[in-house]
Amino acid sequence: MKFIDEASIHVYAGKGGDGVASFRREKFIPKGGPDGGDGGRGGSIYAEADRNINTLVDYRFARIYRAKNGQNGRGSDRYGKGAEDIVLRMPVGTVVKNFYTGEVVADLVHHQQKVLLAKGGTGGLGNLHFKSSTNRTPRQFTYGEPGQELELKLELKVLADVGLLGMPNAGKSTLIRAVSAAKPKVADYPFTTLKPNLGVVRIDPNRSFVMADIPGLIEGAAEGAGLGHRFLKHLSRTRLLLHLVDMAPFDENVDTVYEAQALIEELRKFDESLYSKPRWLVLNKVDMLPEDQRNRICQTFVQKLGWAEKYFMLSALTGEGCKDLSYAIMDYLEQHLSLVNE
Repeated sequence: MKFIDEASIHVYAGKGGDGVASFRREKFIPKGGPDGGDGGRGGSIYAEADRNINTLVDYRFARIYRAKNGQNGRGSDRYGKGAEDIVLRMPVGTVVKNFYTGEVVADLVHHQQKVLLAKGGTGGLGNLHFKSSTNRTPRQFTYGEPGQELELKLELKVLADVGLLGMPNAGKSTLIRAVSAAKPKVADYPFTTLKPNLGVVRIDPNRSFVMADIPGLIEGAAEGAGLGHRFLKHLSRTRLLLHLVDMAPFDENVDTVYEAQALIEELRKFDESLYSKPRWLVLNKVDMLPEDQRNRICQTFVQKLGWAEKYFMLSALTGEGCKDLSYAIMDYLEQHLSLVNE
């Protein structure tokens, strides 16, 4: 199924049915009084999160959703039937925004979470509501209210605890394959990953976290180079970012320090809050470095980058260092969660 993470739709809630002015007319009851019923309510439109859906492709082609109007009221105290609601099922992680103002209408983060998008109109009142001791033959009634109409923008942001950042061919897909059961495509050319991939990293039967792999980011993404910033939004819900660096690039003339700094700058251009997230440095493909020079090369890189915090050395291909990284991430997430709960 094609991965679609953006779409725009137009929703029309149903109009409420009109009330009616009617009077009871039966044999031997010439003045039966008012008996006009109320109109039925118009159908509303809801969004519901469904974990069995992982793309917005259904909303790329079907963009208009109309709920039915409520039925009008009738005589003999008969009320109009209310219209059925429409429920739009969307992937967990979908953000629904007003297309024009950008205001968030719904943020679907839990399975079966249901949110009202457009409310149906209330039905009008029949004339039986207007009778009184001084007004025994009321001819007043009210019309049904119109339903809400909205143009909405849908954005899918995957739910993950940890996000992978890196230039193309940094080994992000290989890492997620090494630590989880996810099987993203891996090849020896740039931009092998064309859509986000999620993998569950299971430490033990009761401890796990979700890791997200997105297409590689290159310098100039802000101007549209490569795949641009399109997929960075999928990291906005993560609690930790891993910045993967290829320590053994194909081209020996590549300045890995410059590339790492350029990626950090692109992250800052895209979103300051994403740039401010906790970020760990992961030096990948160390198995391709001379074993006796491995530590010196990595330390030199870290010093040139100006990285003062802890960093990890690993090989996603051979699995070396992956287990230590997974345990460190699990400990960090558990500690972070306990601090939030306090």
